[in-house]
Amino acid sequence: MPKPETTRFAPSPSGLLHLGHAYSALFAARAAGSGGKFLLRIEDIDSDRARAEFEQAICEDLAWLGLSWEQPVRRQSEHLGDYAQALDKLAARGLVYPCFCTRKEIAAEIAQAGSAPHYLAPMGPFPEGQAGQIYPGTCRDLSEKARAAKRDAGRPFALRLDMARALEVAERGNDGVLTWHDRAEGEQLCDPRAQGDVVLARKELGTSYHIAVVVDDAAQGVTLVTRGADLFAASHVHRLLQALLGLPVPEWHHHRLLSDGAGQRLAKRSDALSLRALREAGHSAAEVIAMCGIEEELTA
Repeated sequence: MPKPETTRFAPSPSGLLHLGHAYSALFAARAAGSGGKFLLRIEDIDSDRARAEFEQAICEDLAWLGLSWEQPVRRQSEHLGDYAQALDKLAARGLVYPCFCTRKEIAAEIAQAGSAPHYLAPMGPFPEGQAGQIYPGTCRDLSEKARAAKRDAGRPFALRLDMARALEVAERGNDGVLTWHDRAEGEQLCDPRAQGDVVLARKELGTSYHIAVVVDDAAQGVTLVTRGADLFAASHVHRLLQALLGLPVPEWHHHRLLSDGAGQRLAKRSDALSLRALREAGHSAAEVIAMCGIEEELTA
C-alpha cells in the first residue's frame, strides 16, 4: 500500500474552474492516499486578478465534486512576509540582483542578438498566455553605482535570481549534484539554466510564483507536489530554491493536461467549459469525474 502523502491543489482565484482543474484537484486528492492530507491553497498574490467570488466558487465546485480538505486554507496574500524573508536570505548570499529592464527592452535586446533563443521560457511565470523569452542578462553585471543611480532616478525594477551563480552555490552544498524525483519520469538532474535568470519578485507583487510556491510547500509540509506537465521545467527552479533556502524536498508527479476537441489545453483564457456551467446544465459530479478520465488513469 502506498504511503500517505500531503498533497495540495493550488488554484488562482482569477476565474471559474474547468475540467482541467477538476482533474488536477482529483489527482492530488487521490495521490494523498489513505491517511494522507489533501490541502487547498489559494494563490492570490496577483491582487489585480484575484476575486473573492472566484475563491468562493472554487470551494463550492470542489465540494460538489466530493472533495474535502484540511483547514485552514492557506492564502498567499496573507503570507507576503514569509516570501520577503526568503528573498532576503537569497539576497544576503549575493544571489539576487535588480533588473530595470521592461519586457519591451528585453525583447528588443534578444532581437538585436541576431537570432531568437531556441528555448522560450516563462519569466515568472507570466499570467496565462503571456509566455516570455529567456532574459539575456542585461542588468546582471551592472555596477553598484549604476544600480544606485537607477534606483535614485525612480526606475522600477524586478529582482532576478543569478541562475549560474545560484546553481554553483547549490551544487557545492550538495556534493556537486542536485537532483529531484518525478514519479512519472523518474530521477531528474536539476538543471534550471534553460529558464534563465528568473524573476523572484515584481514591483507590483513583492514576490513571484517561484518563491511563493516553494515557501508554501515547505510551510504546509507538502510531501508530494502534483501538478500539470506544463510546469515540469519550473520544478527545476523550485528544486534549486529549496536547496538554497534549506527547505525540505518533496517528490513530484506531473500529470497529463486535458485538452479540448481541437487539441488545445484547457485554460481560463480559452473559455473552457466551467464546472459551474456543467453543473447548471444538469451534469452530475460523477459524470464530470468521468469526463476527466481520472478513474481510468488511477486504475490503469
